[in-house]
Amino acid sequence: MHPELLHIGPLTIYTYGFMMATAFLVCYLILKQEIKKRGDDPEIASNIIFWGAIGGIVGAKVFYMLEFFQDFLQDPLGMIFSGAGLVFHGGLIGGTITVILVIRHAKKSVGEYANIIGPVLLIGQGIGRIGCFFAGCCHGEACNLPWAVVFPYASPPANYPVHPTQLYETVINFTLFFILVKFVRPRFNKPWQTFSIYLMLAGAERFFIEFIRVNPRVAWGLSSAQFTSMGIFIAGLLMAFIVSKNSSIPFFSKRSTKNK
Repeated sequence: MHPELLHIGPLTIYTYGFMMATAFLVCYLILKQEIKKRGDDPEIASNIIFWGAIGGIVGAKVFYMLEFFQDFLQDPLGMIFSGAGLVFHGGLIGGTITVILVIRHAKKSVGEYANIIGPVLLIGQGIGRIGCFFAGCCHGEACNLPWAVVFPYASPPANYPVHPTQLYETVINFTLFFILVKFVRPRFNKPWQTFSIYLMLAGAERFFIEFIRVNPRVAWGLSSAQFTSMGIFIAGLLMAFIVSKNSSIPFFSKRSTKNK
């Protein structure tokens, strides 16, 4: 675990923050190239990343406060302004809302852009999980595997070998990105199709990884993240069904106006 990357005088650069910044930069570069291929103004990518980051951070923080509501009641300001405490599912929902507004403002097809953005989110999450690994958060349960890692200063602390679930998710997310871009999107290229498959894969990935993470169980032996994952999977399944029947989703079916 290496939470602090380097010190420059009184300034401390944290590894988690650095990896998050790297994730946003890499996502921007990939998204910009994808938008350029469409013949659209590639600078739309900067608006998507900027507002997606704002919405994602707010959503992630809100979900974190809801998940640890008792802690929030004890120290609301401390939790709100803390640099820690971000829940991916909340970030996905918050970021999705703001990105939809940005794309509609640009008068582009939300469904077509969603097929581009979905896979890119996997890259961002995969890089972000590397930051989690160095910060020591989001680790797994105890195990005796050769690659098990000790996180003595993590939250919760793990003074014993545990699953490095952060790196598991990094590998899984990068693999899913490759599958979506190389095999899924060329075949399922109607608006929202690839994005719906992304939602199902992302929901399933988080649901199963939770079984070896240390998050508290809230009901039926499942964590709150698993219930959210099921909701995301079902949303993707319903979206795929609607698109297969109607080829469009109400409110989001506006066709794009590509630059000539």
